[in-house]
Amino acid sequence: MMALLSVQKLTKTFSTKAGLVQAVDDVSFDILPGETVALVGESGCGKSTIALSLLQLIETNGGKVIFDGHDFTDMSDRERKAIRRNLSIVFQNPYSSLNPKMQVRDIVGEPLKTIAGLKGRELNERVEQHLKDVGLGPEHLRRYPHEFSGGQRQRIAIARALALEPKMLILDEPTAALDVSVQAQVLNLLKKLQAKHKLSFLFISHDLATVEYIADRVMVMYLGRIVEAGQVSAVFRAPRHPYTMTLLDAIPSLDPDDRDRLTAPVGEVPSPINLPVGCAFAGRCDKKSQTCLTTKPKLTDFDSSRKVSCHHPNSGEITQ
Repeated sequence: MMALLSVQKLTKTFSTKAGLVQAVDDVSFDILPGETVALVGESGCGKSTIALSLLQLIETNGGKVIFDGHDFTDMSDRERKAIRRNLSIVFQNPYSSLNPKMQVRDIVGEPLKTIAGLKGRELNERVEQHLKDVGLGPEHLRRYPHEFSGGQRQRIAIARALALEPKMLILDEPTAALDVSVQAQVLNLLKKLQAKHKLSFLFISHDLATVEYIADRVMVMYLGRIVEAGQVSAVFRAPRHPYTMTLLDAIPSLDPDDRDRLTAPVGEVPSPINLPVGCAFAGRCDKKSQTCLTTKPKLTDFDSSRKVSCHHPNSGEITQ
């Protein structure tokens, strides 16, 4: 099956007073039609930079983004606008991503008016249908964002993202600002909408439990690079990269007999302005060797369904 999204050797640097920050370094991955791929990692590892780069909302320094057969990085703004209607994004915070001065009908209807050119009854019917899809009714049309709960606001943001009936959604921490019970509602809604509209998702998160529930495959990111990628069940059952193991060990358990197992990552995260010559995780890894300190590992096939960037990958399953 041909990939709907193919990212090839994507790089992005930012210039700061202290020097250049390598936010994304040689990242490649594919997402198939109807598939959910999760991107996980600590804050500041480059997850949101990738999201903005895919939409070309920020200019990249190298690499390609091939979406639906079109090179998104080699287009005029007019050409990109036509393709972008099939690739939409839902941001993390529904409290800041919705215009507080606009009514819901205008928030959801804006892309339909400006891009699809709809108006009048057709516009109103489409807006009502999209709100219905996310569990909101016509009585919500003339209300403002401040009149809704956090979960309802995120539903509005999802309705807006789906307004042009895209083929893929980029979900950038879509449940991070919500209460746990509301998170479950939004995740179930996303799965329902995915099945109905045959959507592909890039699901960006730091919550591994959420990722395990919603994603088919997962990519683990550390300081701008993918360090492990594979099927969610396989990666979580038998992590191969020491950093993936560290993330899993840091998940709190509800089992009283298992709470002492919780361990925090050791060591300091290197500065992205002055990255180590070798493996960026070497300073926090108890398996490091001289090779790790001098040679940057490449993301290579560990087996038929797993890629790992590590000189000394783990073997076997984790024990709970």
